[in-house]
Amino acid sequence: MISTTKHRFFLSLFFFMSGLSFATWASRIPTIKTTFDFNEAELGSILLALPIGSLLGLPLSGWLVSKYNSRVPLTVGYGLNALSLALIGFAHNTFSLVAAVVLFAFTTRIFNISVNTQALTLQKRFEKKIVGSFHGYWSIGGIAGILLSTLFLELNVPIQYHFLAVAILMLIVTLYSYQFLLKGDRSETGNKLILSKPDPYIFYLGLVVFLCAICEGGMFDWSGIYFQEIIKVEIFTYGYLIFMTFMAMSRFVSDLIVARFGMPSTYIMSAVCIISGISLAIIFPFFWTAMVGFSLVGFGTAAIIPMSYALAGASKKYSAGMAISIIATYSITGMLLGPPLIGYLAHAFSLRVSFIIFAICGLLLIPITQMFFKHQRLSDKAG
Repeated sequence: MISTTKHRFFLSLFFFMSGLSFATWASRIPTIKTTFDFNEAELGSILLALPIGSLLGLPLSGWLVSKYNSRVPLTVGYGLNALSLALIGFAHNTFSLVAAVVLFAFTTRIFNISVNTQALTLQKRFEKKIVGSFHGYWSIGGIAGILLSTLFLELNVPIQYHFLAVAILMLIVTLYSYQFLLKGDRSETGNKLILSKPDPYIFYLGLVVFLCAICEGGMFDWSGIYFQEIIKVEIFTYGYLIFMTFMAMSRFVSDLIVARFGMPSTYIMSAVCIISGISLAIIFPFFWTAMVGFSLVGFGTAAIIPMSYALAGASKKYSAGMAISIIATYSITGMLLGPPLIGYLAHAFSLRVSFIIFAICGLLLIPITQMFFKHQRLSDKAG
């Protein structure tokens, strides 16, 4: 009998490795831009392959979670994600790069649905909130990925060997950790996607994570280029690193913050941090002001996705796995549409101007979260 503590450890390890994988890709985007000599619009078009791959994975991910225990698609999806990461590193032309990026997004989609389903199932075995800490480990993995990328940049390690080394590590962790994942977590009800008028509960949450994900995705993919071209520092990973560091710190205390202030107030505080942080970095494009600004954005975005996933798991209409699958559609679409949007705006205007989109998203979070909680209160009274 595997203890809940061991389940939690190995599930946390998967979240950590997922962050490591994504940060490995995102932190080397400036390298890809330079290698293929892309301008901002061309890079934006390449990044558009990510939402395409993610949306292709939508019907399959929901079906897999409803058909099998979540550890099966989790393990298979993550193993294929490792393969796709290696293929990105060895891409030698635009076509092969796009194909590898589509596969990377496709497999990330399958893995994310499965690992978050496991997290919500395991949460039921604990009295205290633990979902935020899982996402904290994802951010810690992201920090590790950025630090590793920074080291490899210093050592002039080619991107091919960098991505291959991370891919091999991912495969080793996947093969060993499979045995420690939760079994028998397939839900018997609420597994069908109902194609009718959108459920307001899920729709509002979807909009919230969509706006947050635009900020996250844009920061993941463009923070390095912002520091390279606007702040003009040689080690361009600094901005990404400070963003991920404060995101991780916040996620480890997000459960305490929610317990102290409540979710409605936490959403508003998160939005204010995003708005003020990105405004500081845009208005004062200098090293230390940008570092402070990016740290505030990291702190602001940290709690939104974990809170929204936890609320989605309480849906009365769908099972936890299906609710997360629907919410993740909004999240991944926002995360992966954000980068090409920034690229097109940067090409049309400037990179500094394009970052205003993050402040707009932060501003919109406030009224949408208020509408969600108003709907929730009315539903509770009616029910």
